Amino acid sequence: MWKERLRFPFYVIVHPFKGFWDLKYDKKGNWIVAMAIVFLVSLAAMFQYQYAGFIVNYNSPYSFNSMIQLRNVILPFFLWCVANWSLTTLMDGEGKFKEIVVSSAYALLPIFLLFVPATIYSRFITLEETAFYYYLNGFAVIWFLFLIFVSTMTIHQYTAFKTIVTICLTAVCMGFIVFLGMLFFSLVQQMYSFFFTIYKELQFRG
Repeated sequence: MWKERLRFPFYVIVHPFKGFWDLKYDKKGNWIVAMAIVFLVSLAAMFQYQYAGFIVNYNSPYSFNSMIQLRNVILPFFLWCVANWSLTTLMDGEGKFKEIVVSSAYALLPIFLLFVPATIYSRFITLEETAFYYYLNGFAVIWFLFLIFVSTMTIHQYTAFKTIVTICLTAVCMGFIVFLGMLFFSLVQQMYSFFFTIYKELQFRG
């Protein structure tokens, strides 16, 4: 049972149309496997940030923060899922939130599969061989974007054009959610400062 669940994401990234169809209608997706993939992609991003060869790595090793690196993958992932679900409910999308989360996580798998060997490769290359490193990373991102396109189209039963429009609007919606979140926390901070000032003033007068 679990062997089949672990093998299924690899089937999806090679046969995306059939794979995402099976994920939606045959219920072959799995929450635990999906979250494991997101976590592995986070580790791959951290691995590349910290251990890529000095020829291609311009990051300071002293600025590394594992929590920030985790946030850079996990936060955008869930922002995408929430924004996509919120938007597609208004655009007659057939995908459920769980299906969006699982399919999006499965689409991330090529990033893990290619970022790790690219990082290892970068530690043994010369300046003339860096093109292949960037090719591997670029191919991983293109593969991921293609899988996101197919998953969105299949999960929500959209046409190709509507899928492209939905992906673009989802990106805009993600930015809007971030803006509202920053606005909310700024408002909370100002309210806290206001009430704390009043409290200190009353304490001083008392």
